[in-house]
Amino acid sequence: PLRSAAAGRVEFAADGEWQVRQVSGSAATRDYRCPGCDQVVAAGTPHVVAWPAADRGSVADRRHWHTPCWAARARRRPGRLR
Repeated sequence: PLRSAAAGRVEFAADGEWQVRQVSGSAATRDYRCPGCDQVVAAGTPHVVAWPAADRGSVADRRHWHTPCWAARARRRPGRLR
């Protein structure tokens, strides 16, 4: 069901193939923890939702990221949260 998101796209990067969807501020109704910075993505904040693509991902793999954290994930050292 996640792959059917109309506003989604597939991104290819060194860390794999990702299904990515932009979430508008008005659609962001809950708080989430960003895996990039370990800070809260507050309700009402536009952000990115990403999960592994190519039939490897599921709802359980979906993560909500701050947009700049998602863009900078390749520049972070492995295993380091900020």
